[in-house]
Amino acid sequence: MRDIILPLGPLSVVTGAGGTGKSSIYKALRLLADVADDRIIESIAQEGGFDSVLWAGPESISKAMRDGSVPIQGTVRRDRVALKLGFADEDIAYAIELGLPGQDSTSLFNRDPEIKRETLWTGLKPTPSKIIADRHGPRMAAKRGAKTANHSAISVASHQSMIREFVGAHAPWEVSVLRQKLSAWRFYDHMRTDTSAPSRGAQIGTRTVALSVDGGNIAAAIQTIYEIGDGSVLDAAIDTAFPGARLKVTGADGVFRLSMQQRGMLRPLNAAELSDGTLRFIMLAAALLSPRPAPLLVLNEPESSLHSSTLPALASLIVTASQDSQLVVVSHNRLLVTSLLDSDAELIELYKDAGETFVQGDDLSRWHWPKR
Repeated sequence: MRDIILPLGPLSVVTGAGGTGKSSIYKALRLLADVADDRIIESIAQEGGFDSVLWAGPESISKAMRDGSVPIQGTVRRDRVALKLGFADEDIAYAIELGLPGQDSTSLFNRDPEIKRETLWTGLKPTPSKIIADRHGPRMAAKRGAKTANHSAISVASHQSMIREFVGAHAPWEVSVLRQKLSAWRFYDHMRTDTSAPSRGAQIGTRTVALSVDGGNIAAAIQTIYEIGDGSVLDAAIDTAFPGARLKVTGADGVFRLSMQQRGMLRPLNAAELSDGTLRFIMLAAALLSPRPAPLLVLNEPESSLHSSTLPALASLIVTASQDSQLVVVSHNRLLVTSLLDSDAELIELYKDAGETFVQGDDLSRWHWPKR
């Protein structure tokens, strides 16, 4: 991906042929959320380092390169090497730019990218009158009306985000709002269902309003839905996906166990006995029916290991959840995508041209990057 803008609605489906960048879209959104917890540098390292998240093609691609008349080849670089991430909603807009680090012969962290620019603003463009908070290198500034309060005395390390470090009486309250928004985003990608998965065993049970990424609190999440959420919708979804089945959570001495009573069985099957697809569907249902909906919920290929007969029930759960959360579903499954589009989901279809990912019908004029 070199320059992608996603126009997201209440429910958006990201799809496309294999290798067009669907997983990269998911990872980019997740990296953006990691800024709130100062994990973006660590996450980039886990993805393979700064080089692995940069555009791998030439800086400019000629028409002849695109139509195959000449081979794609490197060009003279004119712009800075940078990774840019950002988003805008009805209230605020935010962008962060990471670049190459300065070399320090005494440090072992010379592969870590540096945060070069962060900007928080309102409106369409980050013009001076719209900027709320700004960061150039280690220098932070907050704007109060027509006045700008410089915070150059605050030393911000190259790996620390303004979102985490800009606190105190002089920090704009919008920075705190942004931090809370990004921290509340939720991501689910290939939930574990292997024999050693935490979801298959007994779990310490405490009231929880959000399923953990690995599903390790699935029993408590299901019980929380039954007690303070919409248990009837959960029961209906389970019955639709697995006719005659019903979930059950038992607890003793603070330890919870999840089981499913299935039609024709003389006893309920515990989580360790359930198939991968059945357990995965239950976890997806728990994630989508959270009693405390996330402002943004992103699912990456939720159809993995699910039987096609369960996909209509999954689609119905996703549509229901989109009434309280903004949802992004990354999928290449035609049945799931069609079901969601029939429920007025917005289609984001990716395609590649000369190795570069594009969005069908995208208009790049809707987003403006702050200049470094």
